[in-house]
Amino acid sequence: MIRRLALAALFAGVLGAQEKPPADPWQPLRFLIGTWEARTLGGSAGASSTGAYTFQLELRGHVLARHSTSAGCTGPADFNCEHSDLLYLYRDSPAQPLQAIYFDNEGHVIHYDVATPTPNTAVLTSAPSQSGPQFRLAYELKGSTMYGKFQLRVPGQSEFKSYLEWSGERAPSN
Repeated sequence: MIRRLALAALFAGVLGAQEKPPADPWQPLRFLIGTWEARTLGGSAGASSTGAYTFQLELRGHVLARHSTSAGCTGPADFNCEHSDLLYLYRDSPAQPLQAIYFDNEGHVIHYDVATPTPNTAVLTSAPSQSGPQFRLAYELKGSTMYGKFQLRVPGQSEFKSYLEWSGERAPSN
C-alpha cells in the first residue's frame, strides 16, 4: 500500500511538473533575435566590411543560430573577405548553462561558454589554451544599435585585443 502511494505521489509530481509552463530558456538572449546590419568599426584585422547577420531560433527552439551574409569587404592580403561562418548557441540539457559552437570556412571550430552579464549583453568566451589564443565574442545592444566584438588573447597576455568590431541597426523587416 505504501509503495502504491509513493508511486502515485511520484506520478502526480511528474504530471504537476509537466503542467507548469517552462521558463523561457532564451530570455537572456532574446535581444539578439532578428536580422542586424553590420558595418566594421575597427580592430587589428584592418578590414572594412558590410553585411548582415540573423539570430533565429531553430530546431523547435532548441538552438539559437546565427547566420551571416557579406555585402562588401576590403582588407589586407591576409584577411579573408570571402569569410563565412555559423554559430549555434545551445544547452546540453535544460538545467545546464548556455554554450556555443562556431564553425567557419577556414576550418576553425571554437567552443564557447555563454554569459549574459547584463540584460542586453552576451559574452561568449572560449577556454584558455597554452598553444593558441583564447577567443571572446561579445554582443551589446545600446538603444537600437547592436555592437559586436571578436577579440583574442594570446598566451602570456592579460588583455583581450579586438580583432574585429562592428555595429548596426536592426534590418527593416520585409
